Amino acid sequence: MLKSVQEWVLLFIIIGFIIVIGNWIGYNVMPLDALPGIIVLIAISLAGLIIHRLIPYKKVPSIAYIGILAFVLTIPGVPGSQQLVSWTSEVNLLAIATPILAYAGISIGRSWTDFAKLGWKTVVIGMCVLLGTYLGSAVVAEIILRIQGII
Repeated sequence: MLKSVQEWVLLFIIIGFIIVIGNWIGYNVMPLDALPGIIVLIAISLAGLIIHRLIPYKKVPSIAYIGILAFVLTIPGVPGSQQLVSWTSEVNLLAIATPILAYAGISIGRSWTDFAKLGWKTVVIGMCVLLGTYLGSAVVAEIILRIQGII
């Protein structure tokens, strides 16, 4: 497990560096302002991955542990939650998504033969899922913004 943790830390450092640069260039957030938030996000992600490895029940994906841990740590009233929220609010979501999606693309790119075996139906299903997610998010946002009187 130590080797996995070392690999995760190295990967998180590389992605964290790319996020700092993307946040600085794309959103004018100075690197030292964003660094505490990125460190918090890396620590929560690393803790979630370790929890996933330690708990023998493998049907729960690691992202669930990461999400639950982040949720619990940011509940109002939990010591330090306001500071965590303050730090992570300096990191823009798109600055995070860009290197992660690039990494996913590289991972898929290395196994084109496996991807090709999935067939054209997988591409159609993927497009439908993305379209449905986008439209669903837009509808929910529209409803919430209208209820709040913002639009």
